[in-house]
Parts: sequence; C-alpha cells; structure tokens
Amino acid sequence: MTSFFNPALPRRAVLGGAFAAATVLALGAGPAQALDKVTFGTNWKAQAEHGGYYQAVATGIYKKHGLDVTIRPGGPQVNHAQLLAAGKIDFSMGASNFEALNFVDNSIPMVAVAAIFQKDPQVLIAHPGVGHDTMAALKGKPIMISNDARTQWWLWAKQAFGYTDEQIRPYTFNPAPFLADRNAVQQGYVTSEPFAIETIGGFKPVVHLMADNGFHAYSTTIQTSWKQVNENPDLVQRFVDATIEGHYSYLYGDPSPGNALIKQDNPDMTEEQIAFSIATMKSYGIVDSGDTETLGIGAMTDKRWQAFLDFAVKAKIYKPDIDMSKAYTLQFINKGVGLDLKKKLMGN
Repeated sequence: MTSFFNPALPRRAVLGGAFAAATVLALGAGPAQALDKVTFGTNWKAQAEHGGYYQAVATGIYKKHGLDVTIRPGGPQVNHAQLLAAGKIDFSMGASNFEALNFVDNSIPMVAVAAIFQKDPQVLIAHPGVGHDTMAALKGKPIMISNDARTQWWLWAKQAFGYTDEQIRPYTFNPAPFLADRNAVQQGYVTSEPFAIETIGGFKPVVHLMADNGFHAYSTTIQTSWKQVNENPDLVQRFVDATIEGHYSYLYGDPSPGNALIKQDNPDMTEEQIAFSIATMKSYGIVDSGDTETLGIGAMTDKRWQAFLDFAVKAKIYKPDIDMSKAYTLQFINKGVGLDLKKKLMGN
C-alpha cells in the first residue's frame, strides 16, 4: 500500500494532502468516471487465438484501464480492415506485416501498434512416413494453398525453398482431400488444422511452422488509425496495455473466464479445440517468445520489420521506396508491460 508520506515533500504538505484525502473519503466518492467505449474487430469467429482479448473483458482488465470494450467477431462476410479505415470501429486485428504495408501502399492512414503473435501460425501439413519431413523436401510436390497465400507467404517459400507455382493446388479449407491422399500437403494454422486432422484422421500429421523455417512476419497485430494515434494516444496506450495483460492472464492464469465468452460468441467452439490451441500457442511460442521475453507481449522491432520489407521488396511485392515508417509504430509497446504479472502467475 502506498504511504501518504513522501520525504521529498514538506511535512505540512504531506499532512495537508492526507487531510484532503481523508475529507474526500468522509464525504464519499463522486460518481464513477465514465469508461471510454471501444470497438475491436477480430479476424475470424471467436476462438482461443483471441483469448487474451476475451479474457481482458471477462476479468475486468479493460475496465481497470478505463475501457468499455466490445469485441466484434470476424467471419467470411466481415471486412474489419475496411471498417477500420472507414472509422466504423476503433481497433482491428491485423493479419500480418502484409496488411500494414498494403495500407501504406494504398495511402490508407492505418497503423500497427502491437504484434500479439510473434510467430505467424501458418503451417504446411503433411502425412508421416512419406518423406515430407522438412520444408525443403516439399520442393516440387503438390501443395494445397488458398488464393490469399499465393500473394503472401507463398512468395517467401518460393525464395527460401525454390517452390514454384506449378506445385499449387486449390485449398478448400476442408481436410477431406488431404486425408484421402497420403502424399497430399496442405496449408493450415498450427492451432487449428492439425487438431482437426488428428481428431478425424486418427494420426498426428507432420507440421512445418513457417515461422520456425525463416518466415519472420508478425501476425495478429493490433491496428488503428494514425488519427487515433495522434489525437488520442492515451486511449491507444490503455487498450494496448490492457490487451497485453489479458494475454498473460489467459496464457498463464485461469483461462476459463475468457473461454466462457468465446463459446458465447461462437457456440460451435469446443473445450477440446480451445485446450489444444492454448497448449499449441504456448509450446510453439506463438505469442510469447523471442523479444517478448524482455520487452513484453506485443513487441515489435525495427530490425524485424526491415528484414521483412527486404524480402518483400526482393519478391517485388512492394517498391523499394515504400515508407515503412507509416506501417507501424513502437510508441505503445516494448515497455515490459505484464512481465511482473507473468512471473506472479507462473509462481516465480
């Protein structure tokens, strides 16, 4: 508990402050200060990958930071990036560095203010026992990928492993074609498709996390407008700080409050899927690894952004003169927020 006494102040000032505080307490506190209303749009239906946000709502972390946060789930017909650009929501969950740079490339004044996923969760999945045990071994093999992947991580895979477009097969977001062919390879998310394949197919697939093979994009960023950053930085800071604390609470504490809200927003989500996703995020260091160990969850660095841009320019995705500084800011992160909470939750 903080003492009224401050040796840097004259004794009279200390006593005066104590008397004033006691008077306020005696008269009763005034009306509670109104919370700032904030709407945050996710990138898909509610799931464990969004757990830190739901945990911050469920446990009152956002309220502690003076925020009344509404989480707006995404889905196949929802474009939160567009709604953010139009000023319809306050923050959105970004896909990766690509989305932030695409904003710059199209002169849309949006900005990434934190990276909740230090590792992009995208993976390539193969059957065991057929020689597909490394990403290099997949060169020349048919791979099922989405149209979005063609213009993003596939360009990196072509550079890094010599893949070619002739390998591409359509991915329908259905594991059936993969399960029917032992030589099939498909894309997926480390927290999702491997669980579905193991559950339906009855075997553990070979999983290649691209982030552990040289693809160093950030993922699940927090995006907002430059207008918000410039005109209301306190609100941005409070939202980022509370979100960070929510993720520590969800990963290292009791996630059940957040899980209850997740299942409320997405009744199809099962306890088994949630448990798998949480365990996978922790074991792969998706949220908490590398720079976050000293800088805290949400960390980003100029060095990683530059390395990503170097690849993207080489792949001719962006022109060399693109102004990367407009894509992100380090103003609200890298301050060690939540590290003490993590130690407390882990009993250290």
